[in-house]
Amino acid sequence: MSGERGEGGGTEFQRILETLRTRIADGTYAIDSHLPAQRELAEELGVSRDTVQRVLRELNNEGWIKSRQGSGSRVVKSPTHLGNPKQEVPRVRATLGTFVARAFAQPTVRLDVFTLTSESLDAHIRLQAEHIRLKEIAPERIELRILLPSESLDLPYPRRKKSGEDQPAQPEPDQSGRLQDRLRAITLRHTISLRAALRDLQTEGLVPFVRVEIRHVPLTPAFKLYLRPGVEALFGPYQVVERPILLDDGVEVEATDVLGLGSTLTRHVNDEGDPDSSGSVFMESMQAWFDSCWHLLAETS
Repeated sequence: MSGERGEGGGTEFQRILETLRTRIADGTYAIDSHLPAQRELAEELGVSRDTVQRVLRELNNEGWIKSRQGSGSRVVKSPTHLGNPKQEVPRVRATLGTFVARAFAQPTVRLDVFTLTSESLDAHIRLQAEHIRLKEIAPERIELRILLPSESLDLPYPRRKKSGEDQPAQPEPDQSGRLQDRLRAITLRHTISLRAALRDLQTEGLVPFVRVEIRHVPLTPAFKLYLRPGVEALFGPYQVVERPILLDDGVEVEATDVLGLGSTLTRHVNDEGDPDSSGSVFMESMQAWFDSCWHLLAETS
């Protein structure tokens, strides 16, 4: 029996969405190239053409492809967070893939993360888990701390787009609540996934020590922060956009949202020889900020 659920989303929808995102990211579908026809994708991936159509609509809404009737779907942007971890690291602009790969190349993997969801991180954690199983890398310890917004927090995004700035405020329909529920469901799915990916490594005897801690803070993330304590950091502000979001029942809602996968990340490196360098100061201040939130504001998941 198919794992597909509902008319607008579900298990198969998410699987195909993540598959096509990854193919765009790793260059399988290069920028300016066309995706295979919907019928070909449906046959290859073992889903209905309707599911493929919904996935392509979501990728179009997120800005990765442009779809035109009669011309198919063309790749116009590659998600910076799913970049090929083997590529050369730029001096300032950076990708999460290279960052996580450098962390997992060490005997002790230490990562501190503050983000809206853990979707991007989950993809790269699972990729590194496969490298460990293939004996390509062999860390001895993995320590991961993640700060997420409190589940009860009334976030400013995603929300249903207001109909007009000059109109008097009206009670919003339930779509905004459903959008927030969708965000929390995405976060939960990916935190469960990355926890399982890392703990399985310990259970299988591949990594002797694994510790994953997730806490929630009453803060709306205006940026995402990835820290390798004492070594380097990635920092990227969330850009607020207006875009349609497809709910699980097929309803499409015009929303104010942020596109985390498209955030521009900058890399900051600790200079042990110069504690007053811009990289060292950034690392020290952001690590102190993370630790203060972790110990004084956060609640254990």
